[in-house]
Amino acid sequence: MALEIKILDYGDIELESSFLVLGRDCGRTRRVYTYGFLILGGPWPMVVDTGYRHNQIMESLGMRGLQHHENMIENQLARHGVRMGDVRYVMHTHLHIDHAGKDELFPMNTTVLLNRRELEYSVSGLMHPQYPAPDIKHLIDRLHTRHALRLEDLELSGPIEVCPGVTIDAAGAHTEGSMNIHVETAEGRATICGDVIYDFNDQIVNPFHELHHNEPRTTGNHGNTKREEKAAIKRLLSGSRFLLPVHDKPARIEHGQVVARLDMAVPGPTVQSLPARNWFAA
Repeated sequence: MALEIKILDYGDIELESSFLVLGRDCGRTRRVYTYGFLILGGPWPMVVDTGYRHNQIMESLGMRGLQHHENMIENQLARHGVRMGDVRYVMHTHLHIDHAGKDELFPMNTTVLLNRRELEYSVSGLMHPQYPAPDIKHLIDRLHTRHALRLEDLELSGPIEVCPGVTIDAAGAHTEGSMNIHVETAEGRATICGDVIYDFNDQIVNPFHELHHNEPRTTGNHGNTKREEKAAIKRLLSGSRFLLPVHDKPARIEHGQVVARLDMAVPGPTVQSLPARNWFAA
């Protein structure tokens, strides 16, 4: 059976627009999705990212959480016939406030899997408000509980296979320890890319205030260099058939271009087709 990805809707966030795309609409508020992902079809269910803890915690970043009863992780999993205790791995693209807030709801025999560098980075103070104490302190409890935490050194090891069809590697962007999760589906490789991409349209399709050919726009929220951010986006566009960020709808990629948008599952039906751009037309 081929692997597929179901999208979990953890609620929305209202935040300042230039946080998402560098320099865009400074001072204006934008509302975005907050997604997690459920990988099915393998030996066991796996979850990627768990959303934010509660609405009030988002106020610590000057943001507004819009999470309701139906967005609770247990209710989102139940829509696909999965219980919290069924999940073998919770994998994290990174540990920011809107990605790792519900880990403690999973039993300790569910293993949380992350890049070791991300755990180190979360306690470095470099992006301190984005790593709230309750989330990180829970991971320290897991650090001292047998099999409750799995750490990889992806910058040194290269890609690691978690199970047949699921591979993780270092993202090289957004945070020092971010990782990508690659899933082999019936229609090609799908990559869950966290916050390396926030907004397909203004970063990639029509990059905001970018003059150069094939040059993506970075987000306004990253701990790496602009060069590293742009390179990471280009790697994603050249390496996968589908890209799934946490704050935008999934996209289908062909020849390095976004050609279609999907909805709540990958593979899944196209909800918007985009024409391929002929860069060299007369």
